[in-house]
Amino acid sequence: MKTIISLLQNVPLFQQLTEDDLEGLAPLFTEKKLKKGSILFFEGDDGGEFFLIKSGVVKIYRLDESKEIILALFRDGDFFGEMSLIGSGHTRSATAETLEPCTFYILNHAVFGQYMEKSPKLLLKLLETTMGRLRQANEQIYDLTFLGVRSRIMKTIIRLSEQHGVPTADGLLINVKLTHQQIANMVGTVRESVTKVLQELLDDGLIQTDKKLITLRNVDAIKEEIR
Repeated sequence: MKTIISLLQNVPLFQQLTEDDLEGLAPLFTEKKLKKGSILFFEGDDGGEFFLIKSGVVKIYRLDESKEIILALFRDGDFFGEMSLIGSGHTRSATAETLEPCTFYILNHAVFGQYMEKSPKLLLKLLETTMGRLRQANEQIYDLTFLGVRSRIMKTIIRLSEQHGVPTADGLLINVKLTHQQIANMVGTVRESVTKVLQELLDDGLIQTDKKLITLRNVDAIKEEIR
């Protein structure tokens, strides 16, 4: 119980709740463990569950003519599926798959609906969170439409460093192991383009790489190159 309460306290959606509120909400979650490569749901499935990640990494993606487009990566402490809490009858807009062994806390829409009636503030926060993610999606669409491949790759690693960055002695480490193909799937390009741009950044001393992990050594300099 203490573990999930501490997680909930760091989720923007639940941060305005009192400790008593969280103690009432925590028992509504169920725990689930999945191995690497497990599908939580497919695009088009009925959506009725909210996921909070206790440990592991999940990718959210869509398939466009069998080409994978990665929309987001989530890891420990992140959440997804919040749209399912707003109303019933919605279908999933993307597929969710584990990139590592994962442990989740899962909240069912029907159970949460009864609780939400007691907390109007929570409903407003849920709408605010959903709008924030919609704005982020719109920004990604803009990038895909108006930025060149090099700028898209650099902006993607900046965004990943903001979401998953861990300060180290060498710089800001993106604490998620990513292949060049996975980065290409986020950017909407081919693996060779990602390899070329990352090598250029490596040669310029702006990043360093180690076992699929990228460290940004000079974030400001990378941002200045984005056009």
